[in-house]
Amino acid sequence: MNKFFNTNAVCTPRYHYMADITDKLKQIKVMVDAGQYFTINRARQYGKTTTLKRLKEYLKNEYLVIILDFQRLDAAKFQDGNIFSLTFGKYFLQTLNRSLSNSSYNSKNELIRIAEDFNNTLDTADSHFSLYELFTALNAFCNASPLPVVLIIDEIDSASNNQVFLDFLAQLRSCYIERDEIPTFQSVILSGVYDIKNLKHRFVPEEEHKLNSPWNIAADFLVDMSFSVHEIAGMLGEYEADHKTGMDGSKLAGLIYDYTSGYPFLVSRICKLMDEALLNTVRFPTKSSVWTRDGVMEAVKLLLNEKNPLFDSLTGKLMDYPELTKIIYAILFRGESMGYNPDDKAIDIALMFGFLKVRDGIVAISNRIFETRLYNYFLTTDEVIGDNIYQSALQNKSQFVKDGHLNMRMEPGITI
Repeated sequence: MNKFFNTNAVCTPRYHYMADITDKLKQIKVMVDAGQYFTINRARQYGKTTTLKRLKEYLKNEYLVIILDFQRLDAAKFQDGNIFSLTFGKYFLQTLNRSLSNSSYNSKNELIRIAEDFNNTLDTADSHFSLYELFTALNAFCNASPLPVVLIIDEIDSASNNQVFLDFLAQLRSCYIERDEIPTFQSVILSGVYDIKNLKHRFVPEEEHKLNSPWNIAADFLVDMSFSVHEIAGMLGEYEADHKTGMDGSKLAGLIYDYTSGYPFLVSRICKLMDEALLNTVRFPTKSSVWTRDGVMEAVKLLLNEKNPLFDSLTGKLMDYPELTKIIYAILFRGESMGYNPDDKAIDIALMFGFLKVRDGIVAISNRIFETRLYNYFLTTDEVIGDNIYQSALQNKSQFVKDGHLNMRMEPGITI
């Protein structure tokens, strides 16, 4: 089967050209080895789920890794503690059994036995079975397991706006605090766009009292999940080994990074457009002609003019958070330099969604792709029509945009 560049759902090494993230996995394993509980919160399409799948494979010789996806649980499953606890237990068991059927653990028979014990607990559960009983059973499972158990929950924020979820977090916190006395998970990893510490953004004001520091034991997650130039070059090298285009992989990797700052979706999307949209066109009749600087620039132009879920999210969040719109507009059109303030809600939101980054204490747009897309967005909205700077930009758009790209030399207020 021929590999291809993937920008939809999870990437797998068997089917897709991928960046080698071994160095990132090593850093995460250090946290797991230390028994830390932590969150991986990054923007949409930042490779979180792919990283978690790779992490499970990376840890499998030392740990029993259970990955659950909370997107699979509908709102009814969070109706009360009993329904949630039974659902969680059954989902945990199904995932465990699937892992065992596809694994070669030396202690597989022992794991099957404790899985049966866990199943018996769920089968005999009644209407009083709730979070306390669930965690009692989970702790017993961890105690009996011949391998330390790592619990990973993906899309955790999809279920955040309800009390049962917060009660669940509180139980996890309690397990962590008491783990010297009560056997529990080796490590817990929660993944989503929202940091558990920032879940207040998911609540309407009168509900914010629900958030009672249920995750104040979470370790800081400092692993850089963007692709480095070296990692992009490795992905291009894998492609080159298959197709013999004669590309200068290091140079093209650097150029792609210049436009994306390593944002995983944008990197893969540019490569996919080069491989599939440009090939066999008049200007790019062969793979050798595609995998050049001109090919990258043309793919960037196609990317900037397409609709995709990431760009829809980008503009959607501007409509949801007017204060975010003001900040980005001020940076793009007014050239304002903003120092990072961790207590500024709008900046906090923008960082969480991946629209902004902090460099040397100054807030900037995350990458050149976002800068250009946002610039074009503001030129077509009614919100800023009255602004004199906007009018000047509209009348002199050629000063800002060259060949479909934001002209950085003409706008000193924009930082790359």
